[in-house]
Amino acid sequence: MSQTPSAQVLGDPKAARDHARAQGGTRVDAMPILPPAADDLPDGVAPADLLWEETIAPGGYASRRIARGTRLRLIDTRGDACASLNIFNAELPTERLNVADTVKVQWNAYLGVGKLLLSDMGRVMMSILADDAETHDAFCGTSNAATNAAKYGEGRNSGDYPNGRDRLILGAAKHGLTRRDVHPCVNLFKGTRIEADGAIAPIIGPFAPGRALTLRAEMDVIVAIANCPHVRDPRPEWHSTPLRATAWRGALTPEQDTLRNATPEGQRAFLNVEDYYRR
Repeated sequence: MSQTPSAQVLGDPKAARDHARAQGGTRVDAMPILPPAADDLPDGVAPADLLWEETIAPGGYASRRIARGTRLRLIDTRGDACASLNIFNAELPTERLNVADTVKVQWNAYLGVGKLLLSDMGRVMMSILADDAETHDAFCGTSNAATNAAKYGEGRNSGDYPNGRDRLILGAAKHGLTRRDVHPCVNLFKGTRIEADGAIAPIIGPFAPGRALTLRAEMDVIVAIANCPHVRDPRPEWHSTPLRATAWRGALTPEQDTLRNATPEGQRAFLNVEDYYRR
């Protein structure tokens, strides 16, 4: 970590400039890597195809526009991250992830390999290609200032216990979107289970470090990710650990793709995407 400049340095613009420039090349636990570089890309992925490499701090957020066909891998590096995910159509952001339709159309509320993340226009925005976490949540949404204040004593965006909704708002704002655009999200790496009596049972961990999930973008999308504790985390203390995001170029989903053809509902969602891009 860089050292805080002294008051003398801050009072001298040239010295402050020199101090700032001396920080070039400094690496910290959570930051974007520019140009993107990673030493653990999957076999067959060329380093030149790497588009995004960033570690999102506990309580942090990130957002990115990624093209159709891009693969996005998320890694829970230390076993206690929660990736609250919003997705928007990059061309027309009024189309966005619809969690209710994602659950209803697929007749299944539990996300995992082969599941699709659907928009409010019946199109598949992203699909889950790989998942060794298998603890995700499509029921609860994310925390907000009020829930955090009630649980931790503070929930302000600039405070010690940031909340997921405000972090998603910041991520969306990077792309010209506002508070009104932030919609219900899915939570990755922290799960829930519906009990026989209808109660929501959180599956929070912490888990083994290094669990990963890979998504494929089926449209040009904006993704916003907040890394804040799950709203149903039963622990009285605020817990979060770093979340790593890596994205690389990939091919569009072919007609014979197994995931695309797994269900009639999925086939229709992919056809709706192709009809959209046929214009």
